[in-house]
Amino acid sequence: MGNNYIFSLTPTFTQGLLLGQFSILVILVLVLKYLFLLPQTDQSETPVFQPFTKSDISSRTRPPAPEAHASARDAESANWFNSLARQVADVYRANLQNGLEGPGGNEMARARIEEYANRIRPRSFLDHITIHAVDLGNSAPLLSNARLVDGIWETSATTPVKFHMSYSDSISISLSTAYLFNYPMSSFARLPVSLTISLDLFESSITVAPPSPFSPEPALTISFPSEFTLSLKTTSLMGSRAMLKDVPKLHELIEHQVRKVLTSRGTWKIALPGLGNYFDKTLANT
Repeated sequence: MGNNYIFSLTPTFTQGLLLGQFSILVILVLVLKYLFLLPQTDQSETPVFQPFTKSDISSRTRPPAPEAHASARDAESANWFNSLARQVADVYRANLQNGLEGPGGNEMARARIEEYANRIRPRSFLDHITIHAVDLGNSAPLLSNARLVDGIWETSATTPVKFHMSYSDSISISLSTAYLFNYPMSSFARLPVSLTISLDLFESSITVAPPSPFSPEPALTISFPSEFTLSLKTTSLMGSRAMLKDVPKLHELIEHQVRKVLTSRGTWKIALPGLGNYFDKTLANT
């Protein structure tokens, strides 16, 4: 009868093996929970670091200007689009800052980005996202090698144009959040994460279709292929008391997700700010 008990005062080899594995599992859970993780009720701040400075961005290796490799005719046509791209980028930055300049404009952009990030975050496994700082950049995409899609220069205003695009800027964002563990029970623990993500280079061929002259909301339609060059610079801190710094897998995950979003979207509509109102006022005055 004594041999039928699961545990006894003289455990068997199998009982000892099971007990050893269970104890290792318990120790592993305790180490993870109290060294790297925080209890769900503990809302202490995660370590924060600032975005890359502009000197950090400018010190990186820059690709040569695409216009240097274009023919005289291509460079002239691309310069016109480059001027338009610069104006559109500046207007979008100003709108995101609500027309404010300096620290006030930066704070307005930070608050708007934080509100949007928390609206779309997956609440089941991601805690509140705090945006600490943003840099909206000061550059615009550089376009070169302009050519019509069909290879023939026409006068049609809606003829798509293909370019080579290169974009490198000081755009960066610094944030902190926490990954929520709901296993083995709901609200088991939180893994604090702090990130700074900066654009290094985005390069691709793109096709730009101008708006129809009769469109009530003029917009440029931009599409690019699934193959493109994307380089992000990411620094990270993970953990509570013990810190994991710049985990390569986290960088790969972030870049993969950005690529996935860009590839799945494929086509983008870039509204031409104020153009519809300008046409309405012009027609009203005629």
